[in-house]
Parts: sequence; C-alpha cells; structure tokens
Amino acid sequence: MSRRITARRTLIVTLAAWTVGLLIFFPILWTVLMSFKTEGDAIKAPFAMLFSDWTLISYEQVQTRSNYSRHFMNSVVISLGSTLLALAIAIPAAWAMAFVPGRRTKDVLMWMLSTKMMPAVGVLIPIYLIFRDTGLLDTRIGLVIVLTLINLPIVVWMLYTYFKEIPGEILEAARMDGATLGSEILYVLTPMAVPGIASTLLLNVILAWNEAFWTLQLTTSRAAPLTQFIASYSSPEGLFYAKLSAASTMAIAPILILGWFSQKQLVRGLTFGAVK
Repeated sequence: MSRRITARRTLIVTLAAWTVGLLIFFPILWTVLMSFKTEGDAIKAPFAMLFSDWTLISYEQVQTRSNYSRHFMNSVVISLGSTLLALAIAIPAAWAMAFVPGRRTKDVLMWMLSTKMMPAVGVLIPIYLIFRDTGLLDTRIGLVIVLTLINLPIVVWMLYTYFKEIPGEILEAARMDGATLGSEILYVLTPMAVPGIASTLLLNVILAWNEAFWTLQLTTSRAAPLTQFIASYSSPEGLFYAKLSAASTMAIAPILILGWFSQKQLVRGLTFGAVK
C-alpha cells in the first residue's frame, strides 16, 4: 500500500527544500549584492552594507583593469574543447564496456574512478615539467588536454550507465541490417542516448568552467580563463571585496544562465534509466 502524502508533510518537505536551496544559494546572492557596492561599503556590517548606495563603479574598475572578453573566450574554448574531446573518447569506450564487456571491465571502471580520489597536487610537478618541456604552459591546448584527462573518468562512467539502459537487441538488429561499427555508434546508439549525452556534456562544461587548481598553476596570461581573472583580485595588498565580487559575478553569470536554461535537460539526463 502506498504511503499517503498529507498536506502537512508536503508543506514541511517544501519548506525544508527551500531552506536548503536558499542556504546553498546565499553565498552567490551575497557576492552579487556586494559587487554593487564601493570598497568602503563592502567592508561594513551586513545591514549597513545592504542599505548603502548602489553603484556600478566596481564593474567599471574591473573592466578598466582586466580584459574580460579575453578571459571569457579562453574559458569557452577550454571548457567546450575539453568536453568535446572527452566525449569523442568516452562514447566509444563506454560502448565497448557496456555492450562488449570483458572480465576486467568493472576493474577498469573502478580504476578510472579511483584516479579522481588522488589529490591533484600529487601529480602537479610531473605535469608541470612535461608542459614546460613541450611548450604547453599557458596555452589553450594544454588546458584542454589536462581538463579532458581530469574529467574523462566521470564522462565514461556516466555514459556507461546510460548505455547499459539501452537494449542490446536494437544494436544487434542494426548489425543484421548491415550497419558497421561506426554507423552503429553514430546513427543508432548516439541518438538513443541523447538525453544522457546532453547531461554529461553540460556537467562536464560546468566542471571545466569552474576548474581552478590547474588553470591557476598552468596559465599566467595568454590562456588564462575566468578563474585566473577572479584570482587576480586577491593580492598581497589585501582583498578588494567589491572588485572581487564584481569579477566573480561576471565569471559565474554565463554558467549560471546556461544551467538555468538547461536544467530540464540536465535533470532528464541525470535521471535517465532511473527507476520511475
């Protein structure tokens, strides 16, 4: 017998969900509010800061000091480039693991996932030396390679989960009709897994966009993305809260807008294959 959901229970769950959501969103809201204040107002007590005059001076100073468009384009190229490269590698790999599994398939998947548990600083020195010797420091292609390798285990795992929910008989029917391996993956498997692939793409773009450790260590100016743009407002002279908030707002705004408009597709993909 299904449990009866009362109006009181619905109200409690709704209030709890809104409370958790507001707690998670509050730091972002506070950053946005502080970006419209002067440096003097930004360090005031919370209520005094909120009721001080609103201004765009911090955004004007950030635009004057930094080249936002260059950092923005670097972030777009790096996040999209690493995502597309990861998908190009992960789709065939996930297909093989899902439909032609071997004795060590689960071991390989667990090994790939275990690489995410290793602290990034543990491999910083060898990667930095390799990039220095190959001329990849402070280049877009270098960051694309690094972010692809970092996020590849997650991409493979997500696609493997989605592909396991697709009946293998459909692919067998395509083979009986004369489909080659490439056409089977491209014209049969991929269209059926569009929700899963789309959610994987969106999640990987978000992860690459927000990656700070490697972008700060491997870039300085030419290929510096928006994470480097934000970090430039933390200096030995101190934290410039208003300018730092303005820079952070300008950096997170594109990805927040993307997430807002693609949330239905993202949720649909993340629940693809789940028990309804």
